[in-house]
Amino acid sequence: MSVAMAGMLSLLLLTAAPPAKPTKGQDCNACHEVDVPRFEKSAHGSLDCRDCHSGITKLPHADKPAKVACASCHGDETKEYAKSVHGQSKREGMADAASCLSCHGAPHEILGSSNPASKTTKKNMPDTCGACHSNPDFLARHKIPFAKPVEAYRLSVHGRAVARGEEAAASCSDCHGSHGIQSGKGGHASTNHEFIAQTCGKCHSDVQEVYDASVHGKAVKAGAKGAPVCTDCHGEHNILAPSEAGSLVNPARVSTATCGRCHGDERLSARYNLPTDKLPSFEDSYHGLAMRGGAQTVANCGSCHGIHNILASSDPKSTIHPKNLGQTCGRCHAGVGDRFAIGAVHLKPGSGPENSVVKWIRLVYLVLIPATIGFMLLHNGLDWFAKVRRGRHTHVTGGEVPRMNLKFRIAHGMVVLSFITLVITGFALKFPDAAWVKAFQEFDPTSQYRGLVHRIAAVVISLATVLHLVHVAVVKRDRVILRELMPTFQDAKDMIAMLRFNLGFSKTRPTFGMFGYPEKMEYWAYMWGTIVMAVTGLLLWANNWSMRHFPKWVTDAATTAHWYEAILATLSILVWHWYLVIFDPDVYPMDKAWLTGNTSADHVRETRPEYYLALARKQEEQEAREEREEADGSAPDGDGNGQP
Repeated sequence: MSVAMAGMLSLLLLTAAPPAKPTKGQDCNACHEVDVPRFEKSAHGSLDCRDCHSGITKLPHADKPAKVACASCHGDETKEYAKSVHGQSKREGMADAASCLSCHGAPHEILGSSNPASKTTKKNMPDTCGACHSNPDFLARHKIPFAKPVEAYRLSVHGRAVARGEEAAASCSDCHGSHGIQSGKGGHASTNHEFIAQTCGKCHSDVQEVYDASVHGKAVKAGAKGAPVCTDCHGEHNILAPSEAGSLVNPARVSTATCGRCHGDERLSARYNLPTDKLPSFEDSYHGLAMRGGAQTVANCGSCHGIHNILASSDPKSTIHPKNLGQTCGRCHAGVGDRFAIGAVHLKPGSGPENSVVKWIRLVYLVLIPATIGFMLLHNGLDWFAKVRRGRHTHVTGGEVPRMNLKFRIAHGMVVLSFITLVITGFALKFPDAAWVKAFQEFDPTSQYRGLVHRIAAVVISLATVLHLVHVAVVKRDRVILRELMPTFQDAKDMIAMLRFNLGFSKTRPTFGMFGYPEKMEYWAYMWGTIVMAVTGLLLWANNWSMRHFPKWVTDAATTAHWYEAILATLSILVWHWYLVIFDPDVYPMDKAWLTGNTSADHVRETRPEYYLALARKQEEQEAREEREEADGSAPDGDGNGQP
């Protein structure tokens, strides 16, 4: 009983005593468990509790004392925060908008930004900002338009440099600011389109100076919202070094992913009166096609127009000013422009100041290709349907007669292999986005071997043609094919007669000699095509020499002729030659002369009766001669095949 009375008396005495005035932090520690050693190491460690909790004047204090007012010491920073996107969001009721403590850390453990452990130090800034901007729940609630900005930054050239401890590298606050962060749409935000160059210029002042003088920099100053700034070309958070494959300014991507994004946009072109043919013409040029095919060393937009120093072609300082083109192109093509002025570069077929020679070449081929291939399809189609309707003419005895000796077969084999290779590697350059080309790019991602193989094949087919001409010039017995292949008026009569026969207007099938008009047409077309492809191909192969000694229209004409002749040659082989040796019902499934040297005796007897009789006589003479030589004990001469 006495103990209880004593306790009650003590309580009355305490409550009757005047409230204590807080003096030092240890008074607070009686109720609040503050890690005093950590607090003393913080940025506020030299302060007393009441310096921040100034509203507390007595102990014990109210259950919910007034919040600490950071503004009492950090007035300027607080004002900036109030105007920031974070402060405005907080006032509008966004409870989880960033506050002072969100960025600076626990209230009693705030460290100065120079302290390596501080949440606001450059190296730790991505983690601090990422607490919200990489938080899936936060992003799901607030639909911030930029996807994974912090993750992209960490992979960027800036993020990696900061992670390595490079103090000069840009972190979040260097671009967005610290306390006064504004939305990029804000009029004075450091990330606003108008001020991007100034923001980046804080570190890259030399680049900013060059950019400001460029057509893009001037356009931005004039208020053109669509004019590109640093982030439009380099990216925003995911900025990579130009040497990195994923960089928007990597040589392999800058033309398509960066420059082409604006200069290929019809709406921007219409808004700012930009020419619409520049990007398509580049993509169809050798440089553009090779780049799309994976080549790393060909010229891109920046190679000619400059990078940050892009100026109008009419500006004497521009790298593409007519007086400067020789020097610009000469960086890759030594000596170009020394003898002849370089003409228009970006030319879409049929548009612009195109040379008349190029126009005529294109016009001739645009008429020649449909006319030639159309005739071939009509001729062979009529022949095929007529033969299918009538059925096989010949009696199938299985006999064979000589058609091509070994020397001809070797030259033909070289042509077959090289021609197919040329078609594949040539069209692979022209159609780099085709699925079958993409398959090859897995083995040759930079296309360095495609060009090499194409040129080797060109040498092989040219060598095969030269060897063939030397062969028929030197070997008298085989020279007969040149005489037999010469076109005559009879060939025109035979063609008309064959058309009449296949159309049912005549019951007599025309016959030929050693070679009919189909073989003659093909032979001389091959010779003509080989000369055209060889001459134009050499001009393009030796492009530096060509551009030093000829005006640019010569290489333009060579490019045009090479392309269209390739189309004509490829289609001719498919439609004409393959029909003669494969799809013709009289020789199907294949005339094997190019493999064995012999062809069907039945077919020759049916289509070339006089030639067949001559072969039979020569065969009899050959057999008689061999019998005599065998009787005399001497060996036969030749390659075992007495016919071309």
